[in-house]
Amino acid sequence: MSTQALRNSTAVWRAADSRHHFHPFTDFKGLAEEGGSRIITRAEGVWLEDSEGNRILDGMSGLWCVNVGYGRERLAKAAYDQMAALPYYNTFFKTATPPSIELSEKLAALTPEGLTRVFYASSGSEANDTIARMVRRYWKLAGRPERRNIISRTNSYHGSTMAAASLGGMQPMHALDDLPLPGFHHVRQPYWFAEGGDMDPADFGIAAARAVEDKILELGPETVAAFIGEPIQGAGGVVIPPETYWPEVQRICREHDILLIADEVICGFGRTGHWFGSDLFDIKPDMMTLAKGITSGYLPLSAVMVGDRVAETLWSMGGEFAHGFTYSGHPVACAVALENIAIMEEEKLVERVHDDTGPYLQALLQDLAEHPLVGEVRGIGFIGAVELVSDKPSRSRFSPRGRAGTLCRDHCFANGVVSRAVGDAMVLAPPLTLTRAEADELVRRLRLALDLTAADLNIR
Repeated sequence: MSTQALRNSTAVWRAADSRHHFHPFTDFKGLAEEGGSRIITRAEGVWLEDSEGNRILDGMSGLWCVNVGYGRERLAKAAYDQMAALPYYNTFFKTATPPSIELSEKLAALTPEGLTRVFYASSGSEANDTIARMVRRYWKLAGRPERRNIISRTNSYHGSTMAAASLGGMQPMHALDDLPLPGFHHVRQPYWFAEGGDMDPADFGIAAARAVEDKILELGPETVAAFIGEPIQGAGGVVIPPETYWPEVQRICREHDILLIADEVICGFGRTGHWFGSDLFDIKPDMMTLAKGITSGYLPLSAVMVGDRVAETLWSMGGEFAHGFTYSGHPVACAVALENIAIMEEEKLVERVHDDTGPYLQALLQDLAEHPLVGEVRGIGFIGAVELVSDKPSRSRFSPRGRAGTLCRDHCFANGVVSRAVGDAMVLAPPLTLTRAEADELVRRLRLALDLTAADLNIR
């Protein structure tokens, strides 16, 4: 197709998109005023291609999810073969399908010890809704119905449905719907760069964990059902807790007999150089949320891993768990997940990120710490963040917050790389297939965007 024809097609698509399509987390009016959407038409490996033929290095794995990269024919074939055999059947009415059974067995073997049963949904939001209901159901069956309060953290993200957004601690989402719903509570996050001040990081980790205990005592331990947290807060800006944080949180939960839930939607399936963030931090959760990398985003699928304590009570006490979705355990999505995990194992992608490409990428990112705009670089494996500041010694932010990040994000896109701005933190989470040469190119383009942003802000 000629360049002119591509431009004509882009104009037609943008106009139709503007007329008919509401995008998530978008200022609809602002998008229209900017000229409409970017139209992505193809992808291969770590590279996207838009409707005008521009190649873009995807530094965000789509939305934290395309772990095995784009263009995997094996995943397309797995979907085709399953569609040809059985395109759909539900898991209601005492029914299962071979892919849902086989995937459940695989996930029970892959996740931390004790997580033996699986409940399926289609998104992280649905899975975390399920968590909230399942936790309260468990305590009711255990004879403790007063245990209904669930504690999470400010700036955490657990989804965008009403219950999942209540679990999360993002104020703009709460303001939209007068959330959180009753029974959802939030404590400080373990974000040393933003909130630690001059504290030693280890001491700050303990202090942030103790905030969980303070809230438990305030509410009354006898009323608290669970604490939920992402091992690393991804959508909150890649908040990596000090090493002291998770051991103390676990001690507190065990001492007060509170369920511990790990939201692994972003961290799971190799992102940190471990299969799960829980493996990295030695978290032993009672329940775990999975999504995104479970299929590398090729089809929608999520899962709730349920530990023996909860599972045995739900199983042995009987009674209907009146919750579920049309697509719970969808056979095609489960078949693709099985093939996706097989690719990861055969190509040793988790080991590669842990031993080779992850450390290489993190070393490249650390070289950006000397940039006059950068206050901190943090990351592990294939997840990282570059904090933008107006003054390095004081860690002072630009005003309004997010201004610098938005400028840098736009320069990234203009120079053919995707990096997400979370406030003034530039976030990266590339596909696990990223090579060293592609890592070089990713960071080169990010550095260029930082230089252009610094010039815009008169930072030298």
